[in-house]
Amino acid sequence: MHPEPLLIRGTALLAFWFYVAAVILLIRWKPTRWKQARLLWTLGCAVFLLHVALAFQFVHAWSHTAAFEHTAGQTAELIGLHWGGGLYLNYAFTLLWVWEAARWWKLGDAFRTRNAVQGFLLFMFLNGAVVFAAGAGRWMGLVGFAVLGSVWWFRRKSADSP
Repeated sequence: MHPEPLLIRGTALLAFWFYVAAVILLIRWKPTRWKQARLLWTLGCAVFLLHVALAFQFVHAWSHTAAFEHTAGQTAELIGLHWGGGLYLNYAFTLLWVWEAARWWKLGDAFRTRNAVQGFLLFMFLNGAVVFAAGAGRWMGLVGFAVLGSVWWFRRKSADSP
């Protein structure tokens, strides 16, 4: 068995969990834990860049066309539509995460994450970690979203309490 598929899936999942940990710190303990959240956010971004490099090296042979066709095939398998445009969303996701990490390091404590950015990142993670994932990876993605949802819910409830 080749280790590449495990490395590709593993780095995607690890990046997701770094993201989850960073967001939990942002939700529960802002701003006292922002330096830790920034570090986790940045580590997640770096691991995700490794994931992209591994996928392009071992699955797509550094070909945008191959990646586009692979994405289209996965989309067709899932929803019956042969559409590779999700690859462009993946490119946007990658650039946005790198941009936000760089912004956070530049602005430091003045950095504020934007709801639209978080919404897009969560949408993309939902697709990558749950919708297009399989087996144990999908379950780990679902657990991550359950954890995020619980932390958000209880933070919201405690903020509403007198």
